[in-house]
Amino acid sequence: MKNMSYFQTSIGLIGIAEEDDMITNLWFQIERKPNDAVENRTDLLIEASTQLTEYLSGKRSMFSLPLAPVGTPFMFKVWESLRAIPYGQTRSYGEIAKSIGAPGASRAVGMANNRNPISIFIPCHRVIGSNGKLVGYLGGLDLKERLLELEKRNCRKTMD
Repeated sequence: MKNMSYFQTSIGLIGIAEEDDMITNLWFQIERKPNDAVENRTDLLIEASTQLTEYLSGKRSMFSLPLAPVGTPFMFKVWESLRAIPYGQTRSYGEIAKSIGAPGASRAVGMANNRNPISIFIPCHRVIGSNGKLVGYLGGLDLKERLLELEKRNCRKTMD
């Protein structure tokens, strides 16, 4: 059975779902809410919320949560590449495509990015256009910009 709960954060109401002790979904407000989930605040969901709060407050740069997104083998390659983008850095869709051995698949990378069911924990906000501009984010470009700025600001703090 998939369990889900909502948590109030500094970026608004966030929903998180888990099944079999693995995080399966994160969504903003009502976006992408899994239909097969029941409201039940488990220990894992509370831990995921705690880690998300720590990330949003600048106290955490990496997540240590068991993740179980559902997707195709290609999507998994993309999502693993996203998880390898260092905190405070960005990559273009083309760079992600090259990193998974599919240099001509920028659009497919974009689609996989768009279908990421566990935003933030799988940091699709770190992917930008080849021209350096912010493009596409399910939580909105304002939120994407806010997350990237949060990471850049915290990277600067650690360098000081």
